[in-house]
Amino acid sequence: MIVTQEWTHSLTCMQQTVLLTAVRGPDGVAKYHPCKFLIRWYRRCVLLGALDHNVFTNPYDPRGGSFTGPSYEWPSGLDHDWTEKMNAVVERYLQSLDELPHHFQLHLMHAAEIIGYKHPDAVIRKWWHWVYLELVKDMHLAPETEAELDYRLGDSEAQWRATSSEATQS
Repeated sequence: MIVTQEWTHSLTCMQQTVLLTAVRGPDGVAKYHPCKFLIRWYRRCVLLGALDHNVFTNPYDPRGGSFTGPSYEWPSGLDHDWTEKMNAVVERYLQSLDELPHHFQLHLMHAAEIIGYKHPDAVIRKWWHWVYLELVKDMHLAPETEAELDYRLGDSEAQWRATSSEATQS
C-alpha cells in the first residue's frame, strides 16, 4: 500500500522526499502546540488517511485520528470556506516560531512550497502557496519560482549542487 496521495507520485524523487521530511513534525513540542494543527492539515494534503485510505479535502473533516485528524472542529456535513480559520492557525504558528526547531521550520517551508505549486486542488494549492510566501517573508527571504524549485529539486545532482551551499554538500 502506498501512503502518499496520487498527485505526489508524479513529483521528482527529491520533491517527494521533501514532502516526507515534514510529515513527522518537530520533537519536544506539546500535543496542542499551534504547529500541530498546521501539520495535521499538511499531512491531510499529502498522505492518505491511515484508517480508511481516503483523500482529505478540508482541514475539518472529523475523521483521521490524531495524526491526520482535524485542525479545528466544525459541524459534520456542513461545508464552509476553511481558509479563514486556517489563516488564523498560520498566524498562531508564526507567533510561536521561536519555540520550534529551525530545522523543522525549513522542512515545512519547503514542503509548503511544493504543495503551493503542485497540488491538484486549486484552493488547497493557492492556500499553501500563501503559507509558503508567509514563511519566506517571516524569514526575510525571497521566494523561489516554480521553475527554480523544479531546477533545485529536479533529481539532478549537478543542479542540486549548483543551488546548495558547498559546506553542506558532503
